[in-house]
Amino acid sequence: MSDSQPPRRRVPGPAAPRGRRPGSPGGGAGGAGGAGAARSARGAREARGTARPARPGGRPPRPGRRPGTIRLGSPRPRLRLVGLGLAFVLLVFTVRLLQVQAVDAEAYAAKSRVNRYITHEIAAERGSITDRHGGELATTVDAYDIIGDPYLFTPGQSKARDTPARAAALLAPVLGADEDELARKLSTPGSRYAVLARARSPQVWKQIQDLKTAFAERESAGGGRNPLAGVYQEPRSKRVYPNKELAAGVLGFVGADGKGGGGLEAKLDRELAGEPGRITYAHSGGRRVPTESAREQPAVPGSDIRLTLDRDVQWAAQRAITDQVEKSGAERGYVVVQDTRSGEILALANAPGFDPNDLSGATGGLGNPALEDAYEPGSTSKVMSMAAVLEEGAATPGTHVTVPNRLPRADRLFADDVDHPTWYLTLNGVLAKSSNIGTILAVEQLGATQPEANRVLHSYLRKFGIGRPTGLGHPGETPGILAKPEAWSVSQQYTIPFGQGLSLNAVQAASVYSTIANGGVRVTPTLVRGTTGPDGRWSPAPEPETTRVVGEKTATTLTRMLESVVGSEEGTGTRARIPGYRVAGKTGTSNRVDPETGRYRGYTASFAGFAPADEPRVTVYCAVQDPSEGSYFGGQVCGPVFKQVMEFALKSLGVPPSGASAPALPVTFDPGD
Repeated sequence: MSDSQPPRRRVPGPAAPRGRRPGSPGGGAGGAGGAGAARSARGAREARGTARPARPGGRPPRPGRRPGTIRLGSPRPRLRLVGLGLAFVLLVFTVRLLQVQAVDAEAYAAKSRVNRYITHEIAAERGSITDRHGGELATTVDAYDIIGDPYLFTPGQSKARDTPARAAALLAPVLGADEDELARKLSTPGSRYAVLARARSPQVWKQIQDLKTAFAERESAGGGRNPLAGVYQEPRSKRVYPNKELAAGVLGFVGADGKGGGGLEAKLDRELAGEPGRITYAHSGGRRVPTESAREQPAVPGSDIRLTLDRDVQWAAQRAITDQVEKSGAERGYVVVQDTRSGEILALANAPGFDPNDLSGATGGLGNPALEDAYEPGSTSKVMSMAAVLEEGAATPGTHVTVPNRLPRADRLFADDVDHPTWYLTLNGVLAKSSNIGTILAVEQLGATQPEANRVLHSYLRKFGIGRPTGLGHPGETPGILAKPEAWSVSQQYTIPFGQGLSLNAVQAASVYSTIANGGVRVTPTLVRGTTGPDGRWSPAPEPETTRVVGEKTATTLTRMLESVVGSEEGTGTRARIPGYRVAGKTGTSNRVDPETGRYRGYTASFAGFAPADEPRVTVYCAVQDPSEGSYFGGQVCGPVFKQVMEFALKSLGVPPSGASAPALPVTFDPGD
């Protein structure tokens, strides 16, 4: 009996006999009587009109249902189920929305900023370097650093594992860089900034832009992700030297990192570089979004530096020394031109030089040998010995000095450059003929003993600036070598008076002659006249220090003696004569120390002087290291260079010719008088 059907009620009838079930076979009258009673009851109901329709199995139909119809299930449960499902879906969306906009809002905003905003440095415009008249020696032009964002090349951002390699393959031929190195930079983990190339021209960036545009169009057409989407540019100024090799040793160069790598570019890097700025802006597809605002901190331009150099005089000096180095087959050479009154360096030329625009072609180094080379000056140093003798009153220009062919001192014999019979020279003649022996004899008069004479000479050498920095503060500058007098060896105490056993640089040597030309007052050499700041304000350089070395009378006497070197037919500097001008100068020829072996090998030829001797304005010093072709004497090698440069400088500066002729000082004396 089904649970959904009500139990059938039994109609009570006559009790069945014990032991038999009603209606069972063999029930006899009792079974028949029960059936009859049931039929009697239905008949009674039908007579009353309340008979129920018959149902299969004999069950009566339920009240209210028409016979033969099928009843549908109720829709309410289904509607409730659908409503619950929709409510659940809406709840999930609501919870997710709250999570994104409230709980995790900052995290998602940060992710958005990572991909949408980029911050990079704004390079400051590097200041220019000009000569004393404003002529450009070093300037800047527009260029770009090519930058990559390694984060945007990761698989999670680029949706590919080989994006760095693909980008490197595209960029390498454009940038002229190594493909593997570019791929390595673009794959740097945890980095947001990688410099792929520095100071590239606008044309190079235009090529990269064209590639990015082409790939962006392919990406929009469903052709895959743009492998160059993470490549950008940063505006930067490229250093340019319009005169190429001119004054390269002084100027130096700027490295690929934008910092000064030598010379004044390194020394004055902070003033020239300025202060970089920063900018943050929105980008899409590697391009800046113009409608979005940007946060920018402007860069502060560097200061312009005005030097003491005269571009025209520098050109003349560089051409003259370059020609002579090539002609002589020499290792190198330098020329220094200095204003005798102000101490300003008008020219500082080296040969061979280099082009700061293309360092790959440099063969003679990237420094400034005129300041970096320490070498023994030879006879040009004798002017300091003579200054000490005159200032101390140990002798006068007319003092008689008998000069033998050999002079025994200590454990050796000293000689002059040439063999000669005994010379009978005045002190002026000792300088004019550049006698080593005569100089030793004169310096011995500085003290009652040799150690005392050594101390006096040492004090004058120091006052002339030997063994101490020039004051230029140039990178790599050497102060020279000058031992204390008590440390002088047995030979040094006799060789130092004529320029062997001590070392200096070319600017120090020029400064010695400028000191004599300036009446005995040493003015610290200078290379910078002043600066013009980013606000356009001019700031002159500090006044140079001055030191009285010898008295004006001694300086005047020395000047006349130096004129004998050039003007007298017995002098060694006749090739330095300049028509119309009185010239004071001195030749120098010294043994050269081989830097590899530490022993003497070859020579240093030099000439130093100033003009006009009666009203000094310009000092010129020339030195050529290890000439191997032709003569190696200073008068023959550097005398013509001095003349060529001095003539140009005097005319360029508008210096009038000399008035009266030079007074003749005696070179020799008659031993019979």
